[in-house]
Amino acid sequence: MLSLQTSKELGRWYKLIEHPVQAALVAAVGNGVRFPVVPAGRRSGKTERAKRFVAKQAMKNPNERYFIAAPTRDQVKKIYWADMKQLCLCSLQKKAPSETDLIIYMDNGSEVHLIGLDKPERIEGILWTGGVIDEIADVKPDAWEANIRPALDTFNPTRPDYRAWCWLIGVPDGLNHYYDMAKYAETANDPEWKCYHWKSSEILPAETIAAAKRHMSMRQYKQEYEADFVGATGRIYEDYSTDNHTDVVIEPHEQLLWMHDQNFTPLSSAVGVRRNDGMSLMLLDEIVLTSAVSKQSAIEFVDKFKDHQNKHVLIYGDPAGQAGEKHGHASDYVDIESVLKANGWTFTRKVKPAHPSIKDRQNSVRAMICTADGNRRLFVNPVTAKWCDKGLSTVQLQEGSTFQEDQRNKYQHITTAIGYCIDVEWPVIKRIATIQPLRV
Repeated sequence: MLSLQTSKELGRWYKLIEHPVQAALVAAVGNGVRFPVVPAGRRSGKTERAKRFVAKQAMKNPNERYFIAAPTRDQVKKIYWADMKQLCLCSLQKKAPSETDLIIYMDNGSEVHLIGLDKPERIEGILWTGGVIDEIADVKPDAWEANIRPALDTFNPTRPDYRAWCWLIGVPDGLNHYYDMAKYAETANDPEWKCYHWKSSEILPAETIAAAKRHMSMRQYKQEYEADFVGATGRIYEDYSTDNHTDVVIEPHEQLLWMHDQNFTPLSSAVGVRRNDGMSLMLLDEIVLTSAVSKQSAIEFVDKFKDHQNKHVLIYGDPAGQAGEKHGHASDYVDIESVLKANGWTFTRKVKPAHPSIKDRQNSVRAMICTADGNRRLFVNPVTAKWCDKGLSTVQLQEGSTFQEDQRNKYQHITTAIGYCIDVEWPVIKRIATIQPLRV
């Protein structure tokens, strides 16, 4: 039997930063709280606390069943599986963990199951002792009432007075079902529910917080690092203003960045250049055609820029356009590039093989418009790029959604095109990843 000290020597039981709210969270279940709701900042220790709490519960309580769940099976495996096997290592001698079923079998008869809630019914059918649901904001909204809560309330004839507990942890994502859970835990005076909230700045070093502010929009920073339930304002790019306007124009020597949304009508594309040592995107022209196809847009482009000296253009756009499937005609990019070649242009296609997530695309644009520390790196000439300016000023969310654009706004297509470019050249996820992870 391996000792806890041996597991410590493997590095997974390192000392955590003490925090009073986290200490209260760890004591919550023992104090009668069945459903601790934990909206907390990124990289501030909530997931690590959850891993350790479940591991300790499983090691000290024989013949119990615990679960750790996330929105998908791949997600829960990536976040938890390797760490849970290490944290529970001192009790894993009789039976190896099931790599297929994602179950850890403890020597004392207890089990830890990892569950993906993309199929919420996976949590049903077992008498649970307790568990954790991570990234609860991304779990299907009706899964709690339809599948999860009934599974936790299942009557156990051997323990008639017992009901399972569940930590509900994650980062806020608008005013959705997780917001409702947090507000209920804060205001309902229900002894089974309690909210435990802390910000990343209470845990992480000041330089790490400063780096996050440099790379993220204020909205995303508040949501991700302050665990603030930021409500939708209607406008997707609410920080876009006249502070993002410029009167500069394209210089003949500059390389053009041409961004597309392969939508039938209006067929929208923006033209920009990089300035400030490549750190800023200047949207200085556009091509918007009604009832047109990509080839007509390319003809318009080569005519508009026939006197441009730099004849190498970077092309960005909708990944669906690469396969030529969106409108049932020949590949959009092949059509564009054939026109460019025929008119003496060279090009580099910088199009991702698959769509970025809408949230990531929008957050990348937001961070270029204005970061949490006030830095603006996206600029628009409102005279020469009117649709770009109008789109960034007016595009709204679809009613009831936290990220879907309102398709009724005709300017939505050009903001999507801008997003495809920014997601390739200045992706916010990549920028955040440069902030080194810390042990919290």
